[in-house]
Amino acid sequence: MAETIAFAADHGGFELKNLLVEKVRAEGFEPLDLGTYSTDSVDYPDMAAKLAEAIKSGKASRGVLCCGTGIGISIAANRFPFIRAALIHDAFGARLCREHNDANVIVFGGRTIGTEVAYDCLHIFLTTAFAGGRHARRVEKLATIAKE
Repeated sequence: MAETIAFAADHGGFELKNLLVEKVRAEGFEPLDLGTYSTDSVDYPDMAAKLAEAIKSGKASRGVLCCGTGIGISIAANRFPFIRAALIHDAFGARLCREHNDANVIVFGGRTIGTEVAYDCLHIFLTTAFAGGRHARRVEKLATIAKE
C-alpha cells in the first residue's frame, strides 16, 4: 500500500498544490487532497488545520502545504505540537529538513518558487530519511517544548 501524503493550500497556493498532487501520484504515493479546490479566497489557518487533522488521525503520514509565500501557512501548521513544518526554497533545505529536523510537512510559496524547483524539493523530502543520532535529541526537545 502506498504512503498517503496530505495536501492543503489556500488560494495563493492552489495551482502549485494541484501540480504537486499529480507529481506524487506519478511517483507512486497516494495523495489526499484536502483543498482548496479553486482560487476563491480561503484562510490559510483553516487549511493548515485540515492537514494537521489528517496527520493526527493517521489518514496521512506526511503533508504538503502551499500558500502565496508559504509563510502564513507554515506558521499556522507549526501551532500543532505534532507538526514539524518546514518552509522550503531549495534542494538543500528539503534534504536537511528531513535528515536533521524530521519534518513531516513541507511548505511552499505558490508565488515564490518555480514549479521544477518545487518538484525537486518534494521528491527529496519524500525520499530522504531522518538521520537520527544527535538530531533525535534535538527533535525530542521540540516535542518537549510543544508540551509546555
